Amino acid sequence: MGRAKKAVLAYSGGVDTSVCIPYLMQEWGVEEVITFAADLGQGDELEPIRQKALDSGASQSIVGDLIEPFITEFAFPAIRANALYEGRYPLSTALARPLIARRLVEIAREVGADAVAHGCTGKGNDQVRFDVAIGALAPDLKVLTPAREWGMSREETIAYGERCGIPSPVSKKSPYSIDLNLLGRSIEAGPLEDPNVEPPEEIYAMTVSVDAAPAAPQIVEIGFEQGNPVSLDGVRLDPVSLIRQANALAGGHGFGRLDMVENRVVGIKSREIYETPGLLLLIKAHQELESLTLAADVLRTKRQLEQQWADLVYQGLWYGPLKEALDGFIERTQQSVNGSVRIKLHKGNATVVGRSSATNSLYVPTMATYDAGDQFDHRAAEGFIYVWGLPTRLWAASRRR
Repeated sequence: MGRAKKAVLAYSGGVDTSVCIPYLMQEWGVEEVITFAADLGQGDELEPIRQKALDSGASQSIVGDLIEPFITEFAFPAIRANALYEGRYPLSTALARPLIARRLVEIAREVGADAVAHGCTGKGNDQVRFDVAIGALAPDLKVLTPAREWGMSREETIAYGERCGIPSPVSKKSPYSIDLNLLGRSIEAGPLEDPNVEPPEEIYAMTVSVDAAPAAPQIVEIGFEQGNPVSLDGVRLDPVSLIRQANALAGGHGFGRLDMVENRVVGIKSREIYETPGLLLLIKAHQELESLTLAADVLRTKRQLEQQWADLVYQGLWYGPLKEALDGFIERTQQSVNGSVRIKLHKGNATVVGRSSATNSLYVPTMATYDAGDQFDHRAAEGFIYVWGLPTRLWAASRRR
């Protein structure tokens, strides 16, 4: 591919991405490194991160607020898709990667860079997500992955950085690796690498323990329009505020913790802890509203495709053709997903206690009731059952012969 002259680096302010700056220039001959740090609602003070990139040798250090598109263009589609990887994980980290990749490519075009770079290691999922997304959006750009290739231990990486004027971490490093954005937190490494060790309470920040959760339950009503959440307890909210409040509500009652062994893209199993209170709450409510507003065959088909959608996003194929095709199906189904769902939050649980849709409910009381108002034609059942069971009876008769 040849040597890159100017690279845009996805930057977090940590040891690895800071060392990437001098490493790219000194070891790989990159003439200029521009960094980009994404604000995804993680709450970090980004000005020190911006300055650290400059101190580490970056020619420019860009900080970008991506919170609103993160929610409207990535989180809301995941809610509409009821996206749960392996039936559990709502993709809080995975959803951020195609957005960051898109912005890296945009910046590369703006500054005339011929490469983008990231600090992902060789056995994680994020390297796949970044590389594939960048390849789909800008196949002409080189993708530089120094942390995947330099072969240094953490101690060696810190020492390399110190030789380049990057100060070592001043505090004792936490044994945990944490990724954080507005949708949730992922926690791994350290003692959590033993899948038989109970996670200590200290690792959680978005959810309270069940013991500390309020004794009294709280019912929250979530309103949807065309599959998108739009209100909490009758109050319309912008998408970002809605996610923030959903996090506070669910997390305050201890709901939203996941402890799972998942299958990474590269073929290994990994023990992961997630906190995704608001996202899990909204997906649960959305699933329930669909049970009221979607026809049976549409609902069953969508449930099958939802798993494919989640797999594609987890595996880094956000910009792929199958994901685009599935988006078209999901978009069509959501036109009738209008209404509200009431959920009771109590001691780590979120229990659906009601659902309604004034315009799109397929639940017909006069058909469902067993009271005097029942309008279902019971006599029609005999002919239906005869036809429905005919193939089974013919097969059973052939077996008897």
